[in-house]
Amino acid sequence: MATYKQLTAQLEKLHKEVAVAREKEIEQAISDIKQKIVDYGISAEELGFASKRGSAKKTPLPAKYRNPKTGETWSGRGRSPAWLAGKNRDRFLIEE
Repeated sequence: MATYKQLTAQLEKLHKEVAVAREKEIEQAISDIKQKIVDYGISAEELGFASKRGSAKKTPLPAKYRNPKTGETWSGRGRSPAWLAGKNRDRFLIEE
C-alpha cells in the first residue's frame, strides 16, 4: 500500500499533467475555431460579441427652459438647475 507522501506526490504529478493537457486542448480548440471563422466568414456580430448597430450616440435634447440673465438652458430632464429652483418654470419656457 502506498504511503500518504507517495499518494500526494502522485496527485501533484497528475495535477500538472491535467494542466498541460488542458492547455494543449485549449490551443487546439482555439486554432479550430479560428479556422472555422475564416472558412465560413463569421463575424463578431454573428457570434454575439459586438452590436450590429454600432454605438448609437445620444443626441442632446432641445432646450426647454432658458435663464434670461445668463442664457443658460435646461432640457427639463434630470436635476433642475439652481437658477430654476423654487421658481415658476412657466416664466422660463422657451417660446418657439
